[in-house]
Amino acid sequence: MKTRRSPLLTISAAVAAGALIGAGGGAGTYAAFSGNSKTVVRQVSVGDSQTAAATSGLSVNSIYKRTNRGVVDVKVNSQASNAFGGTQSQSAEGSGFVYDSSGHVITNQHVVDGATSVRVTFWNGQTYTAHVVGTDASTDLAVLKVDAPSSALYPLVLGDSSKVQVGDNVVAIGSPFGLAETVTAGIVSALHRQMTSPNNFSIDDSIQTDAAINHGNSGGPLLDAQGHVIGVNAQIESDSGGSDGVGFAIPSNTIKSIASQLISSGKAQHAYLGVQLGSNGAGARVVSVRSATPAAKAGLHAGDVITSLGGTRISSSDDLRSAINARKPGDHVSVTFLRNGARHTVSLTLGSRPS
Repeated sequence: MKTRRSPLLTISAAVAAGALIGAGGGAGTYAAFSGNSKTVVRQVSVGDSQTAAATSGLSVNSIYKRTNRGVVDVKVNSQASNAFGGTQSQSAEGSGFVYDSSGHVITNQHVVDGATSVRVTFWNGQTYTAHVVGTDASTDLAVLKVDAPSSALYPLVLGDSSKVQVGDNVVAIGSPFGLAETVTAGIVSALHRQMTSPNNFSIDDSIQTDAAINHGNSGGPLLDAQGHVIGVNAQIESDSGGSDGVGFAIPSNTIKSIASQLISSGKAQHAYLGVQLGSNGAGARVVSVRSATPAAKAGLHAGDVITSLGGTRISSSDDLRSAINARKPGDHVSVTFLRNGARHTVSLTLGSRPS
């Protein structure tokens, strides 16, 4: 069996309607050791004397005690091609958290990508088999179903990520480098960041934090001062490959929307226009149009500046992404755009984002 460390997820401008925030990497799954080596797992305790998670909130220790039973370690086996044209086994490791009393677990899509088997280990060391219910590469989220007794399930509560503010204190729990139940603390460093998803779309409204996030933290919760999940830790920006204090989490409001779709149908759908965008300060400038997409069929061209979609005023690329994300595949909308100074309006039917 070959061990692997999942490729770092790149934060770049090379995404449809994306924006450059750096050339960083992801808090990708940490490969479990094989052969004569083994992953060293130890419990990490946090003293009450450490800094409070918020002036009016719980201490780090209290947050840990309230939530650690709902955080899990995720070990994945998969098959990969080798240089000789055959396949070989691989293993990797990430984090996750219990979503509900039915045994659903939230983690990152890139943690379980290509999984042939998944095992989930709880805070008390008990390990259970899980299967992948559904994944969404566009938001880098996945839902697992673990075969564990109800007595082992401690669901965490999702918070409202729209109420998070810069400077709020946060706590991350996960398995960096295989060290399960590791706790780190920090603040919300910035909001409304953009990450590049595994299939090269933009994940909007990501939460930036300086809480230490490393390989193996992927899929674990970012918690607020009340112990509510406000994000799923997913990526880091780093020159060294380790934590440089710039991590990113998928917001909890995105988790709510995607998890419900994955649980009900095994997949998530996103409305799709089919353009790559730049911003010119007066709308969303079309850099390119993908063939056979709603935009192409409606006659949009590179250089067009979209100023309205479905009656919503568009002042930037962010506005257009938000307007599209608020729609469903199959919705009929009007699109107003400027071309060579002249205003045009077309009607089109939004498609479904490719996987």
